[in-house]
Amino acid sequence: MACIAAGILYAWLLYSKRTPWPKSINYCLAFLRFLVVSILSFLLLGPLVRYINNTSQEPTIVFALDNSQSVSLFTDSVQLQQTKEGLRNLLSALQDKGYHTDVRLLASEQTPQEISQVQFTAQTSNLSQLLKDVQQDYADQNLAGVVLLSDGIVNQGMSPTYANYNFTLYPVAVGDTVPKKDVILTSLRYNKVNYSGNRFPLQVELQQEGFGGASATILLKENGRTIDRKTVNLKPNQPVQQVPFQIMAGGLGKRHYEVQVVPLQGEFTELNNTKHAYIDIVKGKIKVLVAAASPHPDIKALRAAIESNENYETDLFIPGLTQLKQQDYDVAVLHQLPGRVSGGEAAMNLVRQKNLPALFILGPQSDLADFNRLGVGITVNASGQTDEVTSTTNPSFSNFQLPEEALERLQQYPPAQVPYGDYRLAPNTQAVLYQQVGRVRTNKPLLAVQTAGDNRNATLLASGTWQWRITEAANHEQPAVYDKLITNLIQLLSAPRNKKRLNVYPSQEEYTSAEEIRFVSETYNEALEPIYGQNISLKIAGEDSISRNFNFANGENQTGVNIGSLPGGRYTYTASARIDGRLQQDKGEFVVEELQLEALNAVADHNLLFQLANNTGSKLYFPNQLQQLQEDVLNAEHKSVIYSSEELSDLVDMKWLFFLILGLICIEWSVRKYNGSY
Repeated sequence: MACIAAGILYAWLLYSKRTPWPKSINYCLAFLRFLVVSILSFLLLGPLVRYINNTSQEPTIVFALDNSQSVSLFTDSVQLQQTKEGLRNLLSALQDKGYHTDVRLLASEQTPQEISQVQFTAQTSNLSQLLKDVQQDYADQNLAGVVLLSDGIVNQGMSPTYANYNFTLYPVAVGDTVPKKDVILTSLRYNKVNYSGNRFPLQVELQQEGFGGASATILLKENGRTIDRKTVNLKPNQPVQQVPFQIMAGGLGKRHYEVQVVPLQGEFTELNNTKHAYIDIVKGKIKVLVAAASPHPDIKALRAAIESNENYETDLFIPGLTQLKQQDYDVAVLHQLPGRVSGGEAAMNLVRQKNLPALFILGPQSDLADFNRLGVGITVNASGQTDEVTSTTNPSFSNFQLPEEALERLQQYPPAQVPYGDYRLAPNTQAVLYQQVGRVRTNKPLLAVQTAGDNRNATLLASGTWQWRITEAANHEQPAVYDKLITNLIQLLSAPRNKKRLNVYPSQEEYTSAEEIRFVSETYNEALEPIYGQNISLKIAGEDSISRNFNFANGENQTGVNIGSLPGGRYTYTASARIDGRLQQDKGEFVVEELQLEALNAVADHNLLFQLANNTGSKLYFPNQLQQLQEDVLNAEHKSVIYSSEELSDLVDMKWLFFLILGLICIEWSVRKYNGSY
């Protein structure tokens, strides 16, 4: 009202005087001026315009198909083809009724354009992950229901019956629920790493259905040659039996063993009669000398951490308490040695004579002058005082990786005492941990590793770290970070010095036949500095004597190659490249484990599908009930959802208002000009 009053007042003051034009024109001009002033006054108040946008989203039905091998192996092929055709017709009918549809498969497969094109080749069944992905992907959409085609067999992930779904499940059951007469080799139990010259156990778990009282022969093969066999009587009242083998670990490297049950007369399938074991035969345990100037709680914590890795064993030497064994050690841990008191010279002499890599742990009894003369990558100039510090990681240290939770747990460790003074790192030495005083992170090392040159040593500048292990165990049940830190140090120190200029290796030592295999490459110049842009040839040979060749270049951001998946077996590889005109080579081996999960269980689990349907207020359907499923979905009357969005904007931002006001002013000015006035 105030804006209208301002417009009336302005128009009256301007056009109430005598004018040279008729009154009708005067009234029109006054009205134009009234509009302009009123609108401008209103805009000065900063009015807002509210926009409400309504979007309608039709209901969505997702067709989730369990395209695992068990569905095609144990379902009649004609029935399965008819079921796919029926689902395709159901999808088309729902689309005609205004439903949005989508097709989803197990995560390892790509979704085809048509349901009829689905191939049941997935090597695992993880229904929980399939339904979880659907729920996450359609969390903000109008998901009305999921039609799940499956045999109910789950061999990976948790059971989907334990999850809560916010949509209706319409399971369509395939497969056969009648137990089959069969002998199944369900699993092999063995240690993946064994030592050369020792016998190691391999436990076979055998399951039978309908063969009680019969005999079964189990063959143990290596490289296709039978090295052992056993005949077992299948007990009628014992469906699962254990059959042990003892194998002599000969040679070094990865070994491939095959366990096979000789097929029996009348078996439903022979697909589940074979399993493979891939075992790494190593030379022996890494021997670690733990020597100390005197008894200390750190010793027990260090030995417990080292021996948490079954490949390591320790010998303890404390002057006056234990004898120093003259053995071929791989690495030494020297606690407060060299020391200020005599007795530890024997351990120090052994380290010098054998040129052993060592982990030095400094403390109050350490002789820092003797330590500095060792040249282990760090020099400590201390004043005799100590400082209490906590630890923090060095993000640029990449020789080994600590667990993801390392930084958080390191902050929870109690402070440790370190010599107060100056520290100088040699050019070939890196800090693994830095000292942190209170909340201030310093650039002083707490743990340093000499990683270049002919020597490899590590120095921990704090004693009393037994409290770290106890604190972590109390807070997190297991001292995983402390143990991993110590074992990583031992592994780094005991590893042979790699002076190769070409280093090519798989990112994992073991893969499954469903995984893609990636190789990582590293190339170095004469100074062993990383270089890039080298052309590398990679040749992979399997037990089938078939060679596969790959060529790639290592870039700074692309240092490897993905060769895809391979069948199960033991593979060797040879990589070669010309670096500075010289041919460099690298060799190795890796294992691909054949997945046979889908052949283990031939009996469909329709009870699981029934529970899923019951939990979401639906029912179980069979392939001959797809028409009923269509009617039930349509009768559920899933409604479209209207999503509203509201937006506020300033009225003054509308461009058409500017042109409106400009037009009114121009008309008024033109009329006044035409009638002889301004």
